[in-house]
Amino acid sequence: MRALPTIRKRTMRHPSDVLFPGEKLFPILPAVDHYAGSEKLMKKAMQLQNELGPVFDITCDCEDGAHAGAEREHAEMVAALIMSGDNRHGRVAARIHDFTHSHWQQDLDILVAGAGSRLPFITLPKPRGADDVLAQIVALRRAEAVAGLPQTIPVHVLIETFGALREAGEIAAIPGVESLDFGLMDFVSGHHGAIPASAMKSPGQFEHPLVVRAKCEIATAALANGVVPTHNVTTELKDLEVIRSDARRARNEFGFLRMWSIHPNQIMPIVEAMRPDFSEVETATAILIAAQETDWAPIAHDGKLHDRASYRYYWELLARAQATGMHLPAGAQQRFFA
Repeated sequence: MRALPTIRKRTMRHPSDVLFPGEKLFPILPAVDHYAGSEKLMKKAMQLQNELGPVFDITCDCEDGAHAGAEREHAEMVAALIMSGDNRHGRVAARIHDFTHSHWQQDLDILVAGAGSRLPFITLPKPRGADDVLAQIVALRRAEAVAGLPQTIPVHVLIETFGALREAGEIAAIPGVESLDFGLMDFVSGHHGAIPASAMKSPGQFEHPLVVRAKCEIATAALANGVVPTHNVTTELKDLEVIRSDARRARNEFGFLRMWSIHPNQIMPIVEAMRPDFSEVETATAILIAAQETDWAPIAHDGKLHDRASYRYYWELLARAQATGMHLPAGAQQRFFA
């Protein structure tokens, strides 16, 4: 009697394994980076993160948050919070002092030794150029080695000085840099009154030529090097539509994929503005499922040809939607995020 042929189940290959062979994967980060300076505000932010899920990051501020003379105690408090049971999602980071400050190395050593295993990133403020960033990253890698960490900690860099803006592309190309963040307030202040205070808020921040130039250069430098461009804060704390509009303009007009918040009221309007349109998510789901069924060969969808170039676009769109907590179509959830 002839044996029946063996039926082999075809393996459905995941888009992240197929679409970027040999390439550095573009980071998919939560759409909001929420800053908190005091222990009370850090704990409130962590409570909110546990209610909403990891749709926003928290950055504990060791720079502006620490009282003069209490820098060590502040950094130790931050490390303890990051390691606490209240940090359920592992998305609580820290900003250290800038390279010219006498306490930046101490911040780094305390944070890495005390919380390095749970730090999603460290933010470096006010570099004067790429050399400052390199020096702090070298110190970070040394601290990681001393702490025996098996992984390296990504770095987010604040672009808020003339030198950093001039060398934004060089900074974005440094291994380990994950985000370029625009520091609007310090950038405007650094112009010694040549840019009016109105450019620190809307609509001026989206219209003044020198600020527009800075935003365009930062977004371009980041995206050209596979790094996330992160937009500055909005000064509006109460009017949710103004907050949402600022985030929408940052996303749609300047290409920023992430934005700072400084008040809990700002978090969800920014998340909502940064989310992809649901109709695009549905399109992405249909195209990616059909592509996966053909093992990522070219397909026709809705009368249009799609291949790996469009698959890459739609996969990153779908991943960003998932990172914002959007309710995805069942097929996308089951196949790509289960």
